[in-house]
Amino acid sequence: MNGNEKKIEKDFQKNLDYLNETLAVNTNFDIVYRVISVGGRNAVMYFIDGFCKDELMQKMLQYFITLKAEDMPQDAHGMSKRCMPYVEVDLTDSMEKVMQNLLSGVFILIIEGYDKALLIDARTYPARSVQEPEKDKVLRGSKDGFVETVVFNTALIRRRIRSTELRMEMMNAGKSSRTDIALCYMDDRVDKKFLQLIKDRINALEVDALTLNQESLAECLYTSKWYNPFPKFKYTERPDTAAAQILEGNIIILVDNSPSAMVLPNSIFDMVEEADDYYFPPITGTYLRITRIIIAFLTYIVTPTYLLLMKNTEWIPDSFSFIMVRETMNIPLIWQFIMLELAIDGLRLAAVNTPSMLSTPLSVLAALVLGEFSVKSGWFNSEVMLYMAFVAVANYTQTSYELGYALKFMRIINLVLTAIFGVYGYIAGILLCLLAIVKNKTVSGQSYIYPLLPFDIKQLSKRIFRHRLPRALDGEKK
Repeated sequence: MNGNEKKIEKDFQKNLDYLNETLAVNTNFDIVYRVISVGGRNAVMYFIDGFCKDELMQKMLQYFITLKAEDMPQDAHGMSKRCMPYVEVDLTDSMEKVMQNLLSGVFILIIEGYDKALLIDARTYPARSVQEPEKDKVLRGSKDGFVETVVFNTALIRRRIRSTELRMEMMNAGKSSRTDIALCYMDDRVDKKFLQLIKDRINALEVDALTLNQESLAECLYTSKWYNPFPKFKYTERPDTAAAQILEGNIIILVDNSPSAMVLPNSIFDMVEEADDYYFPPITGTYLRITRIIIAFLTYIVTPTYLLLMKNTEWIPDSFSFIMVRETMNIPLIWQFIMLELAIDGLRLAAVNTPSMLSTPLSVLAALVLGEFSVKSGWFNSEVMLYMAFVAVANYTQTSYELGYALKFMRIINLVLTAIFGVYGYIAGILLCLLAIVKNKTVSGQSYIYPLLPFDIKQLSKRIFRHRLPRALDGEKK
C-alpha cells in the first residue's frame, strides 16, 4: 500500500472538505451529498444519483435520524455490526477506496469521530431485461442471455452451477475507468497455472480505460502474433454455454458493461461448437456440427477453386461443363470476386446502421440492384454472383464473427495468389491458411488444433461427434 495514501480522519470537517473538493460536488450534479445528524454526531452521505434505490435510501435515512447518542457505538466496527440495517456493508480507511466505491455506485457514510467510512452496497444499475441474444439464438433451450451488468451475469451462471467449487473472483483494470472484471471458474477443474497467468496479466495492465470492453482486454491479454487472423478468444452471450465451458475446466471472463463472456482457452474445434449441438439428440447434434465444419471449409475453398478452374477450363469434366461462364466477361473474374467481397461487407455495415423500419425495403432494393441489375449491366457474371451469394449466406452458420472474417481474409489471399500464379498460387494459399491455423496458439500457449496436435483420438472424437451424456454419476449404473 502506498504510504502517501490519504486516510479517513476523525476530524469530520477535514474529511468533508477533502471529498467535496476532490469529487467536485458543486460541479457534478449527479454526485449527491447530504450532511445529517446520526446519534448526535455529524455525518455525511455520498451517493451517485441513479445508482441507488430511492426507497432504500429513504428508509435508511429515517433510521439514522432516529438513532440516539446512547445507541452509538464507539467505533465504525461496532456501527457496522450493531446499528446498520443492511446486509452488504464494508469498512475502509482509504480515501481512494471511498471514491472508487462511490463512483461504482456504492453508498458512502462517514460519521464524526470514526476513522473508517461505511460502504453500503445498495446500488442498482440501469439495465435491460434478460432476453435471448440476437446472435446466439438456439432452436431449443433457454431463452435468457447476458446483459451489461456484471452482477446479473454472474447470477445467471450461479443459477446453473450450484457448486461450492464455483469461484467468482472480482478484479478491475483501467486507471480512469476502473472497469470491473469477473473471473469465473471451477476451483477443482481449472488449470491453476493458467489461471494465475491470467490474473498476473490483468494486474499488470497499464491502460487508462477499457474503452472497448472485452476487445481492449483481449488485446492486452494476448499481444503476440496480431497478424494471425484466427481468433484466440471465443465469445458467447448465452449463460448456458458459459456454464458448460466452466464445467469443462475453462475460464470465463465477464467485463462490466459488456453483454458477452470471453471463453479461454479454446482451440479451432471449440470455435465451431454451438449450443444447438447439445439441445438435440446425439445423431442430430453430430449432423449439425459436421455440416457446420463442411460449410466453413466450403466458404474458404469455393471461390478460389472456381477461379482456378476458369483459368484452366480443360480440367473441367464434360459433365460439369455447365459451371463455365457463358456470358461475356467485361471485368476479370478476380476483380469481380474482390469487389463482391467488399460489397458484401458494405451491405452488412449498412444493415447494422439502418433503422429497423427501413431495413426491409432497403434490403429488397439492395437485392435488386446487386442481383439482377448488376448482372444485366455487365459488371458481374451470374455464376460469380451465385458463388458469392453462397459464401455470404454460409458465413452466418458460424456464431464467431472473428472466425468468419479469418476465413474471409484467407479466401481473399488465396484468390489473389490463384489469379497471379495459377495452380501454384492456389496450393500456396491453402498451405498458408493451414500454416496460420497450425502455428496459432491459444492464450494458454497450447496447440490451436488440439486434439489433432498432440493427437488424442478420444478427445478428437468428442470434438467431431456429439456423444451421449452420462446416464449415471460416478460409475453408478442403471
